Amino acid sequence: MTDDETSCLTPEDMLCFDVYALAQAFGRLYKPLLDPLGLTYPQYLVLVVLWSEAPVTVGRIAARLGLETSTVTPLLKRLEAAGLVTRRRSASDERRVEIGLTPRGGAMRVEAAHIPACVEEATGLTSGEIAHLRGQLTDLRRAFGAL
Repeated sequence: MTDDETSCLTPEDMLCFDVYALAQAFGRLYKPLLDPLGLTYPQYLVLVVLWSEAPVTVGRIAARLGLETSTVTPLLKRLEAAGLVTRRRSASDERRVEIGLTPRGGAMRVEAAHIPACVEEATGLTSGEIAHLRGQLTDLRRAFGAL
């Protein structure tokens, strides 16, 4: 890049800015959907993992979400304090902590069932367009070595 090209650079010219701004917008979209459930977005993601495969280890949750276990553990502690998950040492390997859903945590899946449709509607995109965009984003994540 020449000096002239870099001197004209604005945030709006940067792909990373669009991704960042979109992440912020998603946060604003999810907040009123999750507040009635008493959940933050990261907590919701943990529950989504558990709704699809519980019980599961802390390491598996972290891997599915592309997070460090040190980031997931405090989320799990808060979800446990809220009565939504259980944490138990594995009987076969005490180094592993298995996470399960309480009846209340499992029932929350029904309470949160409307959220994906609300988000899809807010995008203004068709299901096909969303699938295509998600494919492109997945390819980009993989190109960066993420999830």
